[in-house]
Amino acid sequence: MIMPFEETDSLGEFDVIRRFFYRHQFTPSKLKSIPKHTQDVILGIGDDCALLSPPPTGEVFAITSDMLIEGRHFLKGTNPTLLGHKCLAVNLSDLAAMGAKPVAYNLSISLPEINPTWLEQFSNGLHAIADHYHCQLLGGDTTAGPLCISITAFGHVFPKQALSRHLAQVGDDIWLSGEVGDARLVLGCRCGEWQLDIPWQEKSSRMDAPTPRIELGLGLRGLAHAAIDVSDGLLGDLKHLLKASHVGAKVWADEVPCSDLLKNLSMELRRLCTLRGGDDYELCFTAPQNNRALINTLAEHLHLSLTRIGEIVAPSDSAPIIELWDQDRHRLPEDLTQHYLKSFDHFQ
Repeated sequence: MIMPFEETDSLGEFDVIRRFFYRHQFTPSKLKSIPKHTQDVILGIGDDCALLSPPPTGEVFAITSDMLIEGRHFLKGTNPTLLGHKCLAVNLSDLAAMGAKPVAYNLSISLPEINPTWLEQFSNGLHAIADHYHCQLLGGDTTAGPLCISITAFGHVFPKQALSRHLAQVGDDIWLSGEVGDARLVLGCRCGEWQLDIPWQEKSSRMDAPTPRIELGLGLRGLAHAAIDVSDGLLGDLKHLLKASHVGAKVWADEVPCSDLLKNLSMELRRLCTLRGGDDYELCFTAPQNNRALINTLAEHLHLSLTRIGEIVAPSDSAPIIELWDQDRHRLPEDLTQHYLKSFDHFQ
């Protein structure tokens, strides 16, 4: 059951930190007796600053931040356990897109009131995904205000293996992990944007509890050139990668992988959800054609579908940055392509 916020006078800011977020501390004298994956953090939550060990030899820190605001990034009354999961998952997804291994994170949260039940559920969801990916809470800030959650996550990666957006090359295949579109479908149904007589609730986890593709990002080191996570919409995010790499793309719009639920809807709604919808947190990446067999082997190893959805082409002043082609390999009109290229914008 989702609990509404209620004022509680017995807990203050530091009580909240100690009760819901303070877990364990590691001092240098204890490092030998703790799991190896936690030794990156010398001093975590509870002090003025956290202390992190330098990355392993040859690696560098990968750092990312994301902010989630009630009413903008999630609906009022969202299940707090799922919210705790998602707020870290979206940051871990950025690390995955860089091919980085998660290490630790900071949490800053603004709360309308202190509700122990809500905080208990939120912290349970947060700690569960953090533990799964061996990512330790360093510290952060807690204050009163509208519900807002901001996380900064830290990871490690070898610089030459980082899957930066600017490294796509002409001739690369464009790949996509998993399926996209269900999160947008769920959002539209919840908000009454469209009325559909389908069991859309079965796909709620795609919006509420996304899976960051950490293992995929690590597996793509040395196989892929560039990557980006699909957060604001497949084509909109792909466009960022293309602009950074100064290349163009041909995308087979109707071969973008989606669930059977979406496949049975109209072509227009399917394309809207898969091409323009967001909140999928799958990885879109480019890789040389001669790595296809290795990437298919990686897909089998991870039990995760990886689908080729297009190819990187040379840029042209006379052609759009992305050309869309339908299931019969006919090019979609430019105005329709531009319609699908419009991804989520925080200020629109």
